Amino acid sequence: MNKPSFSFEFFPPHTPEGAEKLAVVRKQLAALHPDFFSVTFGAGGSTQDLTMQTIQQINAEGYTAAPHLSCVASKRENILAMLNEYRNMGVRRIVALRGDLPSGMGNIGEFQYANELVAFIREQTGDHFHIEVAAYPEFHPQARSPRNDMLNFKRKIDAGANSAITQYFYNADSYFYFVDECRKLGITAPIVPGIMPILRFTQLARFSDACGAEIPRWMRKQLESFGDDNESVKAFGLDAVTKLCERLLAGGAPGIHFYTLNQSALSIEICKRLGT
Repeated sequence: MNKPSFSFEFFPPHTPEGAEKLAVVRKQLAALHPDFFSVTFGAGGSTQDLTMQTIQQINAEGYTAAPHLSCVASKRENILAMLNEYRNMGVRRIVALRGDLPSGMGNIGEFQYANELVAFIREQTGDHFHIEVAAYPEFHPQARSPRNDMLNFKRKIDAGANSAITQYFYNADSYFYFVDECRKLGITAPIVPGIMPILRFTQLARFSDACGAEIPRWMRKQLESFGDDNESVKAFGLDAVTKLCERLLAGGAPGIHFYTLNQSALSIEICKRLGT
């Protein structure tokens, strides 16, 4: 049996202080020997330069870096320029996403869907990049139907994606059901669960409402009961998320991708409890 993969996601810091803090966080997480660090990409490429700077720093430190690349509101020539720059930097892994159209911007750009971006990357760069795409066990909030969402995911894999990282979730059954449905469609690519450690409930609730990720009722009620007691929130979150990861790995998940929010302590503790 293959050793599970572990990876950590950051957002590009906007200040020198944030960059210094993230450098410390990376060093702490690097002690866990992750497969890669990924870096998000703002809507419409709004953090393009910051994403690239962060990827350069990760590369310089000797770690494997995986930039996110979203195609909405982008032109082919701009995407190609970024791909060429990443290739020149030695980057071998890309997280290819559609992304959300920035507020107030009416032009969706030359790519409408992520499968078109995946096909473009393959067309322009061959097999140079390992391409990750997004998967939604609880289904994309804009999907017309669960079936339609599944077929959209299949199109991304058929276009040349190597593997997928899911939106975060707290219901293991949703992941296992999604994987089973994918296998029925002939999708054999690894589907890695995305996991969000719980730092603050209000922050988690805001993120979840925005992206359509469900906080199970039993978990929401427990977290609400702690009020402003953040230490109890973190303690409960560590227990619940560790048990979720244990169940996922025991059930055959190929690894875990942590949405760190540029923090290290909770991810490190969960990995420690998992014995990684």
